[in-house]
Amino acid sequence: MRDKIVAEARTWLGTPYQHQCSQKGAGTDCLGLVRGVWRHFYDQEPMAVPPYSPDWAEQNQTETLLEAARVCLTEIPLEQAIAGDLIMFRMAQGAPCKHLAILSGPDAMIHAYWGRCVVETALIAYWRRRRAFAFSFPFIIEA
Repeated sequence: MRDKIVAEARTWLGTPYQHQCSQKGAGTDCLGLVRGVWRHFYDQEPMAVPPYSPDWAEQNQTETLLEAARVCLTEIPLEQAIAGDLIMFRMAQGAPCKHLAILSGPDAMIHAYWGRCVVETALIAYWRRRRAFAFSFPFIIEA
């Protein structure tokens, strides 16, 4: 299942960044990418996503994204995350979580990059320092 999650996320590569969208090939943000991968495997999204501004986390100072992930996904220790798992990032120390990526390998991730598109990039020190939580999609069956 994990390989299938990574393979599906890779089908989104090159999708332009578009805030609050989740349409493969047309536009997506980081949450939209995860929503799209979810829909591929589970058909319907587990909850409606309300409108959100690009600076929603800074304005609200609430862990909206983290709270939703804890309802819909299975939280795992960050150090145990492997390909197919989701990583959540804090873009500033003490700030609410605001960015998501799907691990594609031990040192790589797939995410919607602000101002660009969905990319597969190295999990460099910049991103490692900002990791906050890890989650697995529900019903992952280990071999």
